[in-house]
Amino acid sequence: MEECLKMIYTRRSIRVYSDRQISDEDIEKILKAAMLAPSAGNEQPWHFIVVRDREMLKKMSEAFTFGQMLPNASAAIVVCADPKLSKYPYDMWVQDCSAATENILLAARCLGIGSVWLGVYPREERMKALRELLGIPENIVVFSVVSLGYPKDEKDFYEADDRFNPDRIHREKW
Repeated sequence: MEECLKMIYTRRSIRVYSDRQISDEDIEKILKAAMLAPSAGNEQPWHFIVVRDREMLKKMSEAFTFGQMLPNASAAIVVCADPKLSKYPYDMWVQDCSAATENILLAARCLGIGSVWLGVYPREERMKALRELLGIPENIVVFSVVSLGYPKDEKDFYEADDRFNPDRIHREKW
């Protein structure tokens, strides 16, 4: 299997982390990958907040019923959008930030770092909580949070589920 496909096929949501910290260099590599995501009209409407502070990660976890892994994460990346950067009359920033978030997940996997995509947008209560905690301006949309950490059990990366389902593929028409 080609190495790139192996990384995609073995990417998993990793929620249990070791104590090993992610280097600033690796965080920068992950952010570079995020910023290389495709975007409509090459607008790149994203902003990223890197959170490493344990107390803040704990507070962020309380904003989600499903964010229990955040206090033990080495870092989290908050993906935000500035819709005013869009020259289109529709919200293409949603797709743009989705692509950036996926690139974060894949780059993390390539570096041996576990990750989980925590959905924020369009849940108003989640956006509001994170906006208040992180001092995010009102005109900026909080899109997602990606929890990052080295997996406590490395084998989590190598036990890939086969999710391929040919029943979901339609050729030429439905």
